[in-house]
Amino acid sequence: MPASLCLIIATFLWGSSFIALKYAIAIYDPALVIFLRMLTTLLISLCLWRYVIRFEYLKGDWKYLIGMSLAEPCLYFLFEGHAMEYTSASQAGVIVSCLPIIVAFLAFFMLKEHISKAIVVGFTLCIGGSILLTLLSPSSSQAPNPLLGNFLELMAMVCAAFYTVCIKHLANRYSPLTLIALQGVSGSLFFAPFLLFIDLPSENQHDLTALMSILYLGSCVTLGGYGMYNYAISKVSVLTAAAYSNLIPIFTLILSAIILNEELTLGQWISIFVVFIGVMISQRHQELVVDIPNATSGEDISADTSHLKSVPEASESKG
Repeated sequence: MPASLCLIIATFLWGSSFIALKYAIAIYDPALVIFLRMLTTLLISLCLWRYVIRFEYLKGDWKYLIGMSLAEPCLYFLFEGHAMEYTSASQAGVIVSCLPIIVAFLAFFMLKEHISKAIVVGFTLCIGGSILLTLLSPSSSQAPNPLLGNFLELMAMVCAAFYTVCIKHLANRYSPLTLIALQGVSGSLFFAPFLLFIDLPSENQHDLTALMSILYLGSCVTLGGYGMYNYAISKVSVLTAAAYSNLIPIFTLILSAIILNEELTLGQWISIFVVFIGVMISQRHQELVVDIPNATSGEDISADTSHLKSVPEASESKG
């Protein structure tokens, strides 16, 4: 399956996760929702054990494996689960637009990937648009405290960016199911203690829609979405993969309007437009990366551009 199609499917599933989370946390505590989600992922992974054990461990991988697991699902779901208590699904989806910019900064420090002025300008616009969106977003039944909710969602994006960079380092040696199974184990262990501090629902408090939402999150979104993403990121550059996250708010907005009947004000649409302009500007970064080898023809650039070897693959996959 082409990497681009895998990324589109993954972003659609992630966009729909905000809707499912809204349904689930309306009935159950976020900690219980996330624990059951990760437990579902773990149980399904155990059924696919022969695919899970396909990996090649190299010395030092433990740092990336632990960092990946701590960032996502542990801290990521902790931030996002509580963010959905305070902000709307559509606003949270827009905050996701900042992910490629954050990935670019982390890739610069961790993978030594090139960073341009376009990234800096795009980052500024995205953050500015997100702040504007927060300030212009009125409190409602869907978003009782958008300031806090959007901040928590932004912290979740920082965790997601760190996860993306770690996955890029591991994806060529570990199967997608191996990494997902590790997420299931770490997520289940991390969130299990939280159950001691919440009120568990009684038998007559269960809701079928909420339970189906949790099942959907654990199977389709985590197993399917992350599986597609982990496979694709082994084929394309980390910035190319992160760029597809721009589709998440689009899918979220469409699904929110259809399923949750959410409405956005003119000020919110302007804020969204500012965020998208920032994202579009930041994508010029990839054009600059592709042009670097041509601009320095005749020189020995292998040491400086070795990290860009996957960019031509990304271009071919789109062509």
